[in-house]
Amino acid sequence: MDLRLPRVFLHGLLPVAVLFGGAATLPSRAQGSSDAGSKGAQVYCFMRGAGNNHQVSWDAAYALIKRQSASLFKTSPEHGAVMITEAVVQNPGTYPDCGRFLGYLYAKPQADAGSATSPDSPRPSSGMTREQRYSY
Repeated sequence: MDLRLPRVFLHGLLPVAVLFGGAATLPSRAQGSSDAGSKGAQVYCFMRGAGNNHQVSWDAAYALIKRQSASLFKTSPEHGAVMITEAVVQNPGTYPDCGRFLGYLYAKPQADAGSATSPDSPRPSSGMTREQRYSY
């Protein structure tokens, strides 16, 4: 009678898939990312369609994306904008008339003639410094 342990038990280690009941039960990063992007797109498009301005809609959608993302790392604002865009482009019927708002996700704030040009100075459109904007 052979009492050797199966290969998965060698060296006292179990593969992660065995510990969690198989790889199918583990959420994939891509799935979590697309879910967060879809939810962010829902919030952004609904708020814009209801008459809210870009900044308010973006702040709400980005906050949701940061909390819903399955990644170990925080989602950057640039990646959040891409996630919303991908969700809208992949399902245009789900987000009717939202395509006209997507450009605002990528628009650079216009500097006033009298504003300072320092990278740390507040931007006229948001009133935030560079450090505040990226302090996620």
